Parts: sequence; structure tokens; C-alpha cells
Amino acid sequence: MGRREDVRNFQRRQGDAPRRHPFSGTPKEGYGKDCDLDIIISASSGKPIYEQIVEQIKAAIVTGALAEGEQLPSIRALANSLRVSAITTKRAYADLEAAGLIETVQGKGCFVANGNAELIREEQMRQVEAHMLRAIESGRAMGLTDDELTEMFALELE
Repeated sequence: MGRREDVRNFQRRQGDAPRRHPFSGTPKEGYGKDCDLDIIISASSGKPIYEQIVEQIKAAIVTGALAEGEQLPSIRALANSLRVSAITTKRAYADLEAAGLIETVQGKGCFVANGNAELIREEQMRQVEAHMLRAIESGRAMGLTDDELTEMFALELE
């Protein structure tokens, strides 16, 4: 059996199953402290793989699943476990660093940045605003007036 057939058989076995990377292990293995965070990559998603990685790590930081100072897997380790290119994970980490969510320490790895409290709060507020906007748009689509929507929000706040 040639290399090409091996690849086809592997792809057939793998199908389009999501690929996962559990953020767990010991510092000795190159990971931070144990946690139960999975990165799930879908080849059938319309989003590029690096964006899927960025969104999931960002969500973990915003929700507190990844704590300040926690070490992320190395670029190579994450790439290997997700079976993607190291260039893809490098791009994801570069985007997260540009957003101020992670820091890279030369020779040590990537860590969740300290002082993310304000960034996290802003991100959470943007999410709430997006949910509120969707609710307003839905209400207006149903023909509700601004006064009716305001009354509904006030009732929900009680």
C-alpha cells in the first residue's frame, strides 16, 4: 500500500470528526495547571481554524476557565494534538497576544496575560449588548414599540 492510499484510508477513518485538544497535564509536560478545557476544531465550519482556536481560548479567558498567569500549550504541542499546522496555532496565539489576552515569554511559553479584568469586563459587556440588541431587533420585528420593549426589560430586571 502506497503513501497516497495510507492518507486516503486515514482520511476515511477520520471523516469530518471534530478534533480536540484538552488543556490538561502537568507543568512538566509543558502545560499549565490542570483544567478541563477542550478546543474543538471542525473542518466543516466556515471559519478558518486559527479563528476557531482564538474564539475558544478567548471564551475560556473571558469566562475564567483559564486564569491569569496560566500557561497555554506550546505552539507545537497544540498543533500536534489538533493535527493542524504549527503556523495555524502560531497565528492564533499572535492574534490573542495582539488583543492583549496572552503574553509570550521567550523560552518559557505563552501565558494568560495578567490584568485582563478590564478587557474581560469590556468583552462581557459587549456580549450583553449584543444579546440586548438581538432582543430589541426581535421585538421590533414583532411590531413592539420602544415603550413596550422598555417595559419588558424593566419587568425582567425586577
